[in-house]
Amino acid sequence: MSRKYELLYALSTAISDDAIETLNQKIQDLISSQAKIDKVDVWGRRRLAYEINDETEGYFVLINFESEPDFPLEINRVLKITDNVLRYLVTTVKE
Repeated sequence: MSRKYELLYALSTAISDDAIETLNQKIQDLISSQAKIDKVDVWGRRRLAYEINDETEGYFVLINFESEPDFPLEINRVLKITDNVLRYLVTTVKE
């Protein structure tokens, strides 16, 4: 039984734009390998509400996807150990 989820993550802007795009593509490939991506909304560079690791800006992306209930745990595990990911949040979307 698949469910709908949202993933919002912020990447470090201390790395180059090419590195940001590569990391963004890596995350999207991970999701598309085990889920169906409904929508990708790139917010781009935004000012953070507070400093994270001495950074005041982040590159934000919102992804809506549909997957099995155990897949968000895998996304959390991967994003937790991925360098240059400042913050992330996976939430269930109520229909």
